[in-house]
Amino acid sequence: MKIIVDGMGGDNSPVEIVKGSVDAVLEYDINIIIVGNEDIITRELNKYTYPKEKIELLHSEQVISNDEDPALAIRRKKDSSMVVGLKALSEGLGHGFVSAGSTGALLAGGLFIIKRIPGI
Repeated sequence: MKIIVDGMGGDNSPVEIVKGSVDAVLEYDINIIIVGNEDIITRELNKYTYPKEKIELLHSEQVISNDEDPALAIRRKKDSSMVVGLKALSEGLGHGFVSAGSTGALLAGGLFIIKRIPGI
């Protein structure tokens, strides 16, 4: 199973996101794609010992903050870690997407990018 993780969303990111991702690949039989600023995330990953083939990076330049209008942020910040991650999920690059970022933006992104299951 491959999980796509918003590496720049939430408090204390990417430090806690990277730590949690490393812990997850060490404890479970999963692979992770961390989406965000590749330079910053690589610096954090270099602090840990883990199977390198278990964590991939997908670069993005922008971040959606909690004080932004969710729908506008999803539409305008096409290179945000959340939008890039949701697009990767919609393209079949992973089995799920996790973000500790803006709940409203995640909901809007799910509706705009992933779409709804028919009948739901």
